[in-house]
Amino acid sequence: MPKDSAPSPILEASHVSVIRDGRAIVNDVSLKVFPAQRWVILGANGCGKTSFMRTLSLYLHPSSGNISVLGQRLGTFDIRPVRPRLAYVSASLATELRPALTALQVVMSAKHGALETWWNDYDTTDEQKAMNCLEQMQIAEAANRPLGSLSSGEQQRVLLGRALMNDPLAVLLDEPSARLDLSGRENLVRLLDDFANNNPALPIVVVTHHVDEIPLSTTHCALMKQGSVISAGTISDSLTSASLSQCFDIDLVVEQRPNGRLTAYAP
Repeated sequence: MPKDSAPSPILEASHVSVIRDGRAIVNDVSLKVFPAQRWVILGANGCGKTSFMRTLSLYLHPSSGNISVLGQRLGTFDIRPVRPRLAYVSASLATELRPALTALQVVMSAKHGALETWWNDYDTTDEQKAMNCLEQMQIAEAANRPLGSLSSGEQQRVLLGRALMNDPLAVLLDEPSARLDLSGRENLVRLLDDFANNNPALPIVVVTHHVDEIPLSTTHCALMKQGSVISAGTISDSLTSASLSQCFDIDLVVEQRPNGRLTAYAP
């Protein structure tokens, strides 16, 4: 019998660079994201993680190199219907949304990649789908509450629900724990694991600079330093004491905690 064909990547960056003021803030980065993979992109502040994520999400055009979605290269397709399906959730998204919007409106607005619902028309089908997304994130009881009245943790649940609104091809989370305290961070890590388990085929990419924030469900890791990827692959192969020390320019030890999650510290 013929062998099944190898899966194709959902997202692929090929030798991507982003140049600003003559400096490469992203430098010759290549990465393939396949179905069911859960990537973490790890690196120090200013290493180019967010700029690279913005190119993957089609919000930032690379200065050179190519971005492909489902095998189609950027520039050969209309990005307008595709970009909302690359569910990009940045650390600043909650602050960009009007606090008076209800949780349900926040989720619905994702249908058109908008920050307001009055910019577009929605129907009862959209409302029901948005409610289903909130239910999956276990925050449906807050559907009619203003976003500004929710805790940071509740807002993250709403934003993850928003990411599901467009039947996403991939979910791209840029420092999702940036505004959270220790309790909120731990709850978020648990939530991301639940999210991954409830959406087993959906690829997820998370940007962070804290090893302690890596969910158990993570399968792959890319370490970035000064705009370049210095290590990428399965998390067991790519995230080692040696590679992390190189990434942050300090001697670090990577260890597994009793609960299976990773931690790092200077010896």
